Amino acid sequence: MGRVFVAGSINMDVVATADRHPKIGETVAGNAVHYFLGGKGANQAVAAAKLGAATTLIGRLGKDAFGQQLRTFLAAQDVDLSFVHDSAEVHSGTAIITVADADNTIVVVPGANARVSPADVAALSLGKGDVAVSQFEIPLPTIRAFFQRAKAAGATTILNPAPAIMFGNDLLDLVDILILNETELGFLTGTELRDGDDDECFIEAARSLQARESQIICVTLGKRGIVALINGRQHTDHGRAVKAIDSTGAGDCFVGAVAALLADGQTIQSAFGYANIAASICVQRMGAAPSMPTIAEVSAVLRG
Repeated sequence: MGRVFVAGSINMDVVATADRHPKIGETVAGNAVHYFLGGKGANQAVAAAKLGAATTLIGRLGKDAFGQQLRTFLAAQDVDLSFVHDSAEVHSGTAIITVADADNTIVVVPGANARVSPADVAALSLGKGDVAVSQFEIPLPTIRAFFQRAKAAGATTILNPAPAIMFGNDLLDLVDILILNETELGFLTGTELRDGDDDECFIEAARSLQARESQIICVTLGKRGIVALINGRQHTDHGRAVKAIDSTGAGDCFVGAVAALLADGQTIQSAFGYANIAASICVQRMGAAPSMPTIAEVSAVLRG
């Protein structure tokens, strides 16, 4: 069985709930405030670990109260923190999130996440069967160095290019599996995509982004499910009808679940189907990392 290595961000999510989102310049009364572990790297690592994968997180925390709380929570989820270092001169990453009617707005302040460097991945020992995962909340040179090391070792690389920024072919060429939502796909391809577009529209845009035909691209479409390009062919998994409470972290749940299943030797088709179910469980509760499901919870859905 392979291992999952996640190089990425670790944040404290400060979540305010309200009946609706404020308009620009407007103040609205909130209902509650919550503090959750977040950051796309931490979320994906927790998702993979709770689904049974041996998971190592590579990242940075500040030497502040948030940093101490985040380290304690991650350790309790059986995430290996050997490569999570402290940066005394900056604060831990923080996300300010507003949740209203199951939708969210997010402002992320990187803090220590901006200090994750190629040196932080230099001592990693990856092997064939391992899965290397990253996103765009740490510096691009670090992601590139991480994936170069993974590819040289024969590991599978998964990139979640979020939040979306333009990046070069030197990084894209190192990616085996690209997982992104329709907004990110539209940004990276210069295509206007909408929730209600046919699957073929997303497939066409994904095909234009591919570095090579063997590169797998998966587009997550929220409650619609996912559409993917696998070996040049379209693959679709429809979403489950559930009562969503908080969509924060659903995409990260999907990515972490895919990584866990691939590390277990499952096919990419099986991994996508399983991850789709895991994400549908995640959105039914509050928070990012704390809402990630266990193997037992996903298995209960699979049993029907």
